[in-house]
Amino acid sequence: MKKILWILALLILGIGGFYWYKFSNAGKGADGPKQQPLALKKHSDQFNQAVASAMNAYFSMKDAFVDADTTKVKDGCRRFIQLLDSIPMAELKTDTLNIYDAAVATQGDIKSSAQSVLQQSDITEMRKDFSSVSENLYPFFRTINYEGEKMYWQNCPMAFGEDKGANWISSTVEIVNPYLGKNHPEYKATMLHCGEVKDTIKAK
Repeated sequence: MKKILWILALLILGIGGFYWYKFSNAGKGADGPKQQPLALKKHSDQFNQAVASAMNAYFSMKDAFVDADTTKVKDGCRRFIQLLDSIPMAELKTDTLNIYDAAVATQGDIKSSAQSVLQQSDITEMRKDFSSVSENLYPFFRTINYEGEKMYWQNCPMAFGEDKGANWISSTVEIVNPYLGKNHPEYKATMLHCGEVKDTIKAK
């Protein structure tokens, strides 16, 4: 009788242990919890830093537009062009689907619009060229497989009057409008925060 009770006790312990193991490991793989895959960088640190430096100059230019300071706009624009040229685009030649050719063509369009900013004396015309710089930057990040800090694609629906909107890129989610700014001749600073975030530019 004792032997039968001993066997029953072992069976109960065995079954209990089986179910404890099964449910305590639910959702886990053979080697424990599933790990998130590591994000593999496609570009060198030099490439990513060069893009970040160029964007810092772009943000300086944007901030100067907020203040309607044309001297600082042009200073930021010159730095932006110089740093844009310093991006080691040759790295993209290792990619497929003609990414290098597409990226270099877009880079050329960005640079052309930025050079136009330097040729203007009227701040409204400068802002229009800045809009063109921004419109070309946005697809550029998708083409190169951007790997930097999160940025925000923002829009003002009345940058150049009613129903004449324009976009720009910001390093922060807060809207600080470079087209209407702090010193607009009609709105003053009342439209400084006019706009919305349309998209987020982030590493894949």
